[in-house]
Parts: sequence; structure tokens; C-alpha cells
Amino acid sequence: MKYGTHSYVFIDQWSDDALWILDRARELGLDGVEVGVGDDVIFSTARVRDHAAALGLELSVSPGGLWPLECDLSSDDASERALGLAWHKKRVDEAAAMGATAYAGSTYGHTGVVKRRRPPDDEYMNIAAGLHALADYGASQGVTIVIEPMSHFRSHVVNTPQQAVRLVDMADHANLGILLDTYHLVTEITDYAAGIRAVGDRLWGIHACENNRGRPGTGFLPWADIFAAMREIGFEGWVTFETYNSGLGDFAFERGMFHDVCPDPEAYVREGLAFIKTGLAG
Repeated sequence: MKYGTHSYVFIDQWSDDALWILDRARELGLDGVEVGVGDDVIFSTARVRDHAAALGLELSVSPGGLWPLECDLSSDDASERALGLAWHKKRVDEAAAMGATAYAGSTYGHTGVVKRRRPPDDEYMNIAAGLHALADYGASQGVTIVIEPMSHFRSHVVNTPQQAVRLVDMADHANLGILLDTYHLVTEITDYAAGIRAVGDRLWGIHACENNRGRPGTGFLPWADIFAAMREIGFEGWVTFETYNSGLGDFAFERGMFHDVCPDPEAYVREGLAFIKTGLAG
């Protein structure tokens, strides 16, 4: 098992001034850090690569900064799907340059775009073609492409583990994996264990947080079932703590989180890590 933290647990935007987070992650006993990237996130890929390598940390990246709406693999417009593929390839290039091993998120569509309609017959086919091309490009750069189901408040495309499996099967590329976020799934499924089993060996990682994005173990998620399913499938991938630092000015509010569930990022990670390790050992 590998354990990590998202950069948003500590800061609102990555930069060259954020390298201390890598040191803190190592001090907390973590194996890696997920970095939010985008058009407005400017930093030296060489500096973060070298700093992480010196600490023995593994990196992953995810879209979290500026992401133009027209860059969307799920768009009805073929030209916008092409822009989406090009935009994601830039993020893969960035990941490769900083030594990251994965690019994860809702790459199948644009986060925050929710089309309230019956899906067109060709929607998944078009997205699968884009994901296949992105996975192929990622393979050439040594970067795994990982898709993450999100709640129906954030995406209309992939909300459940089963939908993620369907899309990965349609895209048909060995360089595709799936990340399950325990927060996003709370509005979409009633059986976490079944969802984890459905993904099986495609499960690259888990974003661990509560139903309110709080620290794992402080809400109502069925962790005993989650741990049992993880053990059942022999999961040895990433467990990454993800939330927004609610003690950092207006950052959490700007991200749509209006309650104070992460005022102390180190406590969030330290206590969350202890909870997950104890649960998996049971």
C-alpha cells in the first residue's frame, strides 16, 4: 500500500514556494504527493522532480487550476474534443517533466459541466476514443491515465464505479486506471464494497475523505465495508488524502466547501493515516 496527500490539503495553488509540502509529506510518513495543475499553475518541473526524488517521494498530478471550458473530451463538438485532448496532453507533458507517474481526475469531461439530458448514443464512444488517444500518449511519456468518477453535482458523464469500468473497457488501453473518491461516491452508490469489487484490478487508487470531505473516520461512510473490499481484491495501490485546507483564508469557500473540516492539515493527514492503517490491518 502507498499513502499520499493532495497538495490542496496544505495550499491553494502549487508553486516553487510549495516544495516544503514534500518535506512535510515525508515527515508524516507518506509515500507521495498529488499536485493540482492547470494553465495558471506556474512552477519549475525540474525543481519539484529533483526535490521529490531526493526524498524518495512519488508524484501524481490532477487538473485543479485553470482549465478552459472548451477543452472537453465529452463535448458534442469535435473541435472542442480535440482541444480537450491537446490540453490534457500538455498536463501529461508536465507530469512527465516533473517525474510524476500518473495523471488522474475527471479527464473524460470537464469538471463542473453537468448537462441535464439523456446522454447521446455516441457520447461514450467519443469520450472513449479521446481517452484511448490520451492513454496512448501517456504510455509514451511513462504516465498512467487514471479516471475518477465524480458526483452528479460535478459531472454528468461518470458518477459510479460501474460507469468508470464501462468507459475504461470501451477505451481499451492498458494504460488506463480508475481512482475512487469516497466523498464523490456518497451521492452515487449505496454499496461501497460492491463498487470496489466492480473495479477490481483496475483500481489505481482511492481518495480517502468523509461524506463532508472531513478526515476519514469522522463521518458516516461504511469504512468497515470499504476496508474489507480493499483486502478482498488485494488492493496495493494509492490511498491519498484529499480535501481543501479550510484554515487557509477563503480557499475552501472558493472551492465550494463551506464548513471547517480541515483547519489543521497535518492533523488531518496524521490522524487519517492512523485510521486507514488500523482499519486495513483489521
